[in-house]
Amino acid sequence: MRVGLSSYTYTWSIGVRGYPPKEPLTLLQLIEQAASLGVSVLQVADNLPLHEVAKRELDTFEYRARELQIEVEVGTRGIDAARLQKYVSLAERLGSPILRVVIAGATHDLTPDEAISILRPQRHMFEEAGVVLAIENHDKFSADQLVYIVEELGTSWVGICLDTVNSFGALEGPEVVVKKLGPFTVNLHCKDFVIRRAEHMMGFTIEGRPVGQGQLDVPWLVEQLGGADRDISAIIELWTPPDASLESTIVTERAWAEISVEYLRELLLVPDADTRIIS
Repeated sequence: MRVGLSSYTYTWSIGVRGYPPKEPLTLLQLIEQAASLGVSVLQVADNLPLHEVAKRELDTFEYRARELQIEVEVGTRGIDAARLQKYVSLAERLGSPILRVVIAGATHDLTPDEAISILRPQRHMFEEAGVVLAIENHDKFSADQLVYIVEELGTSWVGICLDTVNSFGALEGPEVVVKKLGPFTVNLHCKDFVIRRAEHMMGFTIEGRPVGQGQLDVPWLVEQLGGADRDISAIIELWTPPDASLESTIVTERAWAEISVEYLRELLLVPDADTRIIS
């Protein structure tokens, strides 16, 4: 497994709706941050949409990623044909082996069969481009429904982007999700968490933690997905809880990213990036 960062590692730094940072983290700053932490993969998702990036910035980003020897993975939300065509082209351009998607309809939540009917005609495009469609588990589908979608479409061009927390919204924890979706996983979102009772004792809160400091059994997760030597990326995503100010939240978010990279690098026995070009 290769350790990677995501635009969802730095969600607050990039900008959460209603919480705009004074100076949002840019695409170019994101690649430099990945280089400074010595990771080999950067996944750019829908919170920093690549199709909206100005041509000059995208050109510079592409050049810098190649110079730094960082593999770029692309992602988006929505599966309409026009969007997929646009992002497959971006994946080809940037050398992304996958296109991570969140299945979302423009006007309503899609059923599994509706998703299949939209995606099936795109098979030739993905196969011709050599890009795998990586469907992320979210709270709209159960693991069984996601298995059904992948098997109906065909595992030669479709797999799972396995997120370790999202499926709590579908009443399924990591044990269920990893067991059922693990065989189809082509990309991992390593997101740690704690579940704690609210102070008033009326309910529970699921809250993010740095990787290795929460309730996620990360060594078990790696083993279940084929071990450290399996050739997929382990992308760090963070659910950093808000602090007293946005500025302090961003400081915490960046510290958590460093802690998470160090933990995963040690767990996966990934050497330090002393020989990588980082300037």
